[in-house]
Amino acid sequence: MALVDTAPIELTTFGWVPPFARGQVRDLRVRWALEEIGADYCVRTVGPVPPEYFREQPFGQVPAYREGDLQLFESGAIVQHVGEKDERLLPRDPAPRARAIQWTYAALNSVEPYVMGYAALGAFYPDEEWAKLRKPSARAELSKRLDRVADWLGDRQWLEGDRFTIGDLMMVAVLRITGDEGGPVAEHPTLDAYRARGIARPAFQRALADQLALYADKPKGEAA
Repeated sequence: MALVDTAPIELTTFGWVPPFARGQVRDLRVRWALEEIGADYCVRTVGPVPPEYFREQPFGQVPAYREGDLQLFESGAIVQHVGEKDERLLPRDPAPRARAIQWTYAALNSVEPYVMGYAALGAFYPDEEWAKLRKPSARAELSKRLDRVADWLGDRQWLEGDRFTIGDLMMVAVLRITGDEGGPVAEHPTLDAYRARGIARPAFQRALADQLALYADKPKGEAA
């Protein structure tokens, strides 16, 4: 897989984000999926968001995805679409396929809101007294969710055994929001090792390097 200007798959992301968000913008999830299956793609940047972009992404967020006449938004939906292309990410057998999809929803709906609820306090409100007061309870709520994922994972390599799927991709991406080292995930050794296995995958490392290269040496507010 490579970034190819003429590739039929176009991924849209922001041309600039603040330093703390670099390596976390959600197009990374789609880049990772495309890397896992060896699909070429090109990148388009937006910023500030033009009015016409809302016809592609009604909330003005990223990523947006275009492949021929198909347009998609929401990282989970896009990653599932990419997974449909190759059984390396999404099994063809109905039962394991359904379980892989189930874990993408679990990552986005049952875990990410708690991760974001905790992480946003430090990222956006570091000096606010109310945020400091809220942080211990937010961390406790997140820890309960992480307990459940860790209990399910047990001694498995991945969520459903030895096979990496889109469910693992999305779960690892969510767990990374608190940072690759330390934080609440590090208090759960099983999940910490699971996250480390995910980010060690060559496809993830290529995707991360490509996203970080987009923002390298850009001063505040400068788009690509």
